[in-house]
Amino acid sequence: MAEEKSEVLLKIQEKYYPPKEIVERAWIKDYEKVYEESIKDREGFWAKVAEELHWFKKWDKVLEWNFPYAKWFVGAKTNITYNCLDRHVQNGKRNKVAYIYVDENDNEKKITYGELLELVNRIANGLKSLGVKKGDRVSIYMPTTIEAIATMLACARIGAIHSVVFAGFSEGALRTRIEDAKAKVVVTASYTQRRGKKIDLLTTVERAIDGLDFVEKVVVWDRDGDALEEKGGLFVDFNEMVKNASPECEPEVMDAEDPLFILYTSGTTGKPKGVLHTTGGYMVQTYYTSKIVFDLHEDDIYWCTADIGWITGHSYIVYGILANGVTSVITEGAPDYPDPGRWWRYVEKYRVNVFYTAPTAIRMFMRYGEEWPMKYDLSSLRILGSVGEPINPEAWLWYYKYIGREKCVIVDTWWQTETGAHMITTIPSYPAKPGKAGKPFFTIEPEIVDKDGNKVPPNTVGFLVIKSPWPSMLRTCWGEPERYEKYWNTIKGVWRPSLLRRRRVHNDPR
Repeated sequence: MAEEKSEVLLKIQEKYYPPKEIVERAWIKDYEKVYEESIKDREGFWAKVAEELHWFKKWDKVLEWNFPYAKWFVGAKTNITYNCLDRHVQNGKRNKVAYIYVDENDNEKKITYGELLELVNRIANGLKSLGVKKGDRVSIYMPTTIEAIATMLACARIGAIHSVVFAGFSEGALRTRIEDAKAKVVVTASYTQRRGKKIDLLTTVERAIDGLDFVEKVVVWDRDGDALEEKGGLFVDFNEMVKNASPECEPEVMDAEDPLFILYTSGTTGKPKGVLHTTGGYMVQTYYTSKIVFDLHEDDIYWCTADIGWITGHSYIVYGILANGVTSVITEGAPDYPDPGRWWRYVEKYRVNVFYTAPTAIRMFMRYGEEWPMKYDLSSLRILGSVGEPINPEAWLWYYKYIGREKCVIVDTWWQTETGAHMITTIPSYPAKPGKAGKPFFTIEPEIVDKDGNKVPPNTVGFLVIKSPWPSMLRTCWGEPERYEKYWNTIKGVWRPSLLRRRRVHNDPR
């Protein structure tokens, strides 16, 4: 079956060229030249990118590679929240909107960069008052809201390691993740909203932590003010904690290799893998891929429809996007509730320029019919993105025609929780083929090989591998270094994605 699908993809040869005005605006106009230069001097390339960000202390060495372990920006000191918030506030963006949040009832809430920095500092100080310090783990079980994003950033502000758990997971899945991380504090909301209903989250947390003595406090964002009326001392009111905390909190000086977060990704067997990402390299690559792949500029309105419980939410709703200082739309609830026009209504209302979603969502909207997006003015769109799975040519073409109105570029991104950032992708100035992700991002060296690691000829099926380290790569699997090492040892000497899933790909010479 996989080979049949690959054969179909091989037959897709038509290229779609970007409009002249998009090419002229793009940060990178000559992909081939920049890619060749990046391969010749990988460390020099990333050092130049890193200069665009703020460091309390510059690096002594860009890369230290002791197979299969990498350290990037060795000796450098920074704080990712300084680059996401303070830097912009100091550069005149205090009153620029960072996020526009909308719920299923079209209730809107906006927060500026200045207000977000203050909220993050208050939460950070609140967590400190509960005894949270650098290196402690904090589990976050919240919907995609401003409060959840600010909590992630608050952890990073003080050097605590956050572990965000998708708010749709069961108590068993949540417990496994809290237990593995040995979270000192859990932060949750009283409920999330979906299809007009309030989905209880607090009860799920209570059941998940039953008997876990290492959980010292549960901080609850009580959305209606009635969830904590009969709760004991284990529970802390998020709103009261924020109100009583200082709006000033100096960022913890973090080593580039200090842990930033753990994100659990399910294996095919056994317990989920706790993918560990660190500070410096992850910051640099998510910042730069956001800038280049989405062609982000000062005046852009950006919208990624992912949940913060996934890596896409971490990299391309929070860290990479805030580092670029643009305005983002975030939503809570179902994409097709109260009707299938919800998303397109927001694109029209907020004049969204860059829209990043999953093929599953596109196929769902295809079933509803093109009459829904055609009701709305989507002319503000310039860049459309695809993430999470391969996009089939039919969905690509529908996306291109009915959402992009044949005037947008589609950037099809391949990457994973483990990679942290885009690895293979179309960039806006480069032609695209429906259903094909495009070219490797700068300094990334993929190859298609057989099971013994030998390169296979063009147009043949093989295994995708990455030949060399990259800044946003996972550093280990939390508490299980042997699981990490298997990524590099399944096919000796190279990084093999999809470790337990034997999916194969064609060596397309495009």
